[in-house]
Amino acid sequence: MGWIMRSPHPVTAQKSVNLPEYTAEGDMIAPKNYREWVFLTSGFDMTYRERAGAPDHSVFDNVFVNPEAYRSFLATGTWPDKTIMVLENRSAESKDGVIVKGGRFQNTNISGMEIHVKDSARFKREGPAGSWGFFDVDNGKGKVFEPKASCYTCHESHAAVDTTFVQFYPTLLPIAEAKKTFSEAYLKDREGVK
Repeated sequence: MGWIMRSPHPVTAQKSVNLPEYTAEGDMIAPKNYREWVFLTSGFDMTYRERAGAPDHSVFDNVFVNPEAYRSFLATGTWPDKTIMVLENRSAESKDGVIVKGGRFQNTNISGMEIHVKDSARFKREGPAGSWGFFDVDNGKGKVFEPKASCYTCHESHAAVDTTFVQFYPTLLPIAEAKKTFSEAYLKDREGVK
């Protein structure tokens, strides 16, 4: 009969840490494993500009966030430093030739990607979006949008929490409301809609 040796220190799973990574030129390296992160929402044909008539094609926007930031948001109602959000665009299909007779689904091709990252060591601008950066991703690398780009002012003027559009994340909106972390800009927008 053999003896079983038990460690006095139980083995536990290590927490993974997903931190923003950049090239020497300052481009952001798109995280390869973002589809393993927390899925926040999917929008369909969302646009922030007025458009005349129906779009010529439909697009799904899928939003993912690194798990560490998600857990922090659940606890605090706001985003910690090093939050990484990935917006993935996929075109919509309406028929698969076999079973789909109505409705739309996402195709397999990613038609665009943007990353929104909170990195106070890298971004030190004035205003609510001061520690956030927006990146347009192409071939795995993201070029940062200039601070005068409309994405910064739109997020500062309308985002529900910490310059992010939590108002479109149905599982996080009640948390922000309970923790009272809504931005003044969002509360003003919400009052205007009532």
